[in-house]
Order: sequence, then C-alpha cells, then structure tokens
Amino acid sequence: MQVILFHLMSYADLDFEATKEHETVWVNLPNKYFDPVKGHQLYNRYLDELEYGEVLGFDGVAVNEHHQTAYGLMPSPVVMASALARRTKKVKIAILGSALPLREHPITVAEEHAMIDVITGGRLISGFVRGIGAEYHTFGINPTISHDRFHEAHDLIVQAWTRPGPFSFTGRHYNFEYVNLWPRPFQNPHPPIWVPSQGSKETIDWAALPDHRYTYLQTFSPAAVVEKYLQSYRDTAQGYGYEAADSQLGWAVPVYVSDTDDQARKEAKVHFELFRNRLLKMPIEMLLPPGYTSRDSLKNLMKAKASLSQDLTIDKAIEMGMFVCGTADTVRQMLEDHWSKMHFDNLLTMMHFGSLPQDLTKRSMEMFAKDVLPHIQKLKRTEPAVALA
Repeated sequence: MQVILFHLMSYADLDFEATKEHETVWVNLPNKYFDPVKGHQLYNRYLDELEYGEVLGFDGVAVNEHHQTAYGLMPSPVVMASALARRTKKVKIAILGSALPLREHPITVAEEHAMIDVITGGRLISGFVRGIGAEYHTFGINPTISHDRFHEAHDLIVQAWTRPGPFSFTGRHYNFEYVNLWPRPFQNPHPPIWVPSQGSKETIDWAALPDHRYTYLQTFSPAAVVEKYLQSYRDTAQGYGYEAADSQLGWAVPVYVSDTDDQARKEAKVHFELFRNRLLKMPIEMLLPPGYTSRDSLKNLMKAKASLSQDLTIDKAIEMGMFVCGTADTVRQMLEDHWSKMHFDNLLTMMHFGSLPQDLTKRSMEMFAKDVLPHIQKLKRTEPAVALA
C-alpha cells in the first residue's frame, strides 16, 4: 500500500468564538477574519509539514482545491504543488484535485500539471473533481451542467496530453482552434488520474469506465460508507467486464497518534471537533445546490450522511471509523482492520485537522512514521487484478 500525507491547510488561527454568528466558514464568511501575517506563518508551516513527510518515509504528499473558505487555504493547489516540486526529491505529489468545471480554460490545467510533471521527473498524480456545491455559489456557475463541463474538460485535457498538436477541439462548453501543449507530460501517456468523491453514482460509473479505470478516493466518511462505495466501484467495474484492482481504490481519513489512547483523544478532541463541526459544516443548499447531483445520487448521499447532520463528538467519530486515533498500536490495528474489509491500496492520512498546533502535528507524524507507516506500507493482497494507470 502507498501512504500519502494529505494536507487541507485550514485557517487554524480563525477566531471561532468571534465567528459563531456565521452559519458556515464557506463562501460568505467575511474575509476580515483572515490575518495575512498569520496566513504567511501557516502556509510556510504547512509546506514544512508536507516536506517533512518525505523525510519520514511517506510515499507521497497531497494538496487540494477549495475557494473562499477557512476550511482550506488552497484556491490554487498548483501553487503548493509547484513549491513542493522543487523542495522534494522522491515523493509523489498529488493534486486532489483540480475542479475542472470551474475553469474557463482547461488547457491551463493541462499545461500547469504537465509543467509540474516535467519538473519532478514524473512524480505528479493529477486529481480531477467537479468541486463541491459551495464552489458553484462562489463562481456563479450553473450546477446543472457541472457533469457535462467536467467530462468535456477532462476529455480536452487528456487529448492535450496525448494527441500530437496542433489540433482543434470543439465541444459544447470549450472550443479551441489550436491545442498544442508545450510542455508535454513527463509520464507516458500522462500522469495517473485520481478521482476523489463523496460517493456520487455518476462519478463512480465514470471513473470505473474500462478506458478510464481511474483511482477512486472516498473522502471523509464513516468506514461503513467508505466500504459501501468502494464495493460499488468494484461492482461497477465487474459490470463493465473487468475486476477492479486494489490500486484503483483509496481512502482519505484523519489520523492522530499519541502515547496512550486517552491522551490521544484528549489532545485531539477540540481540534477534531472544530474541524468536523465547524469547518466542514454548511447549509444543505450550499453543499448540494439544486441540479448539482442526480435524484438517485442525492437520495443515496442523504441516506449515507443522515447521521452526520448533527455535531459529532470525537468518541462517536472514532466509533464510526471517521477518525483513526490512539497509540501507534491502536492506530495500526484500526487501519489494518479497515483494510481487511475494504482492500484499498491508497491511504491518504490527514495528520493535521482543524486547529491542531504544530508541535502536536509533528509529534503525531513522527510516531505514525516510526511505528505505523512501515507496517501499513506492507499491506498487500496476493491476488490483485491488473489495472491500467
């Protein structure tokens, strides 16, 4: 299994007491609450933590994209990936992911990802997403066409990476007389494409297509929900006539390690609960605006997430498998138990969450790297099917 250090880069210095009057930290939280001096410190701290991940032995580091929110300070993950490209030498760098429907010119995504792939000598993983519902409020884009824009932007990017140029591209949303990518990607035919999701049936159906076979990542969800959607991917692949490999599946989950189970919970409690109950929270109409997803997917998502509409304690989150927390032995056993049921080959550990301070984040990373990481990296089934990149 490959283990990737995934950073959300939240605005950990947000004055949560002063912002209580605001329903959410997404889209319309006044930006007067952002202090550029603290932001400068946080950006550099977070980059240091990701760079330290290479020293500790993680297989990769990952960044993502969100806009106008204290949840994550990365409206441009390419900027962070570019910084990491020159400061790391071995780890894979995953952009999870670029929100394609929000782009007026997807060729820019193709160019920027190709640049990073060439600079790193082929260490890039390209993640593609539609962007969550809140982003459509931010950009004023009609969510009913998000799937169509996503698929067309994807097709344009992949063609730009793989077809000899120049050529023309004509679509419903994007039209270019000249597509002629300089530079082309380092990896042949292109960087691996990963698809993070919350479980949309349309996303699973698309990612598992025989000519895609893209790695599907289930993000922050109860373990039973993760297991359900990873199995859905396997079932979908089987319906297409092939067996999905474990390398096509992944899980992103917050992780915290300390000296005792009780100490781990006490140290993580306020920071995790701020992350789950404040930074993640938004009105349902913001999360899932009308037309953003199909009726069937909406029903499934609402059913799967029904228990998550209320505030969640750290104890309940651990019980539900939404948070892996405890001693190194406890964390290792929890991850091995989850893996034995799900058989994913990609684990994305969120070692920082909410307002977790730097000293606790670093110590947890070091304990995880010393006593958990080597064991988890060895997890591998002996009879996996073969998947395409």
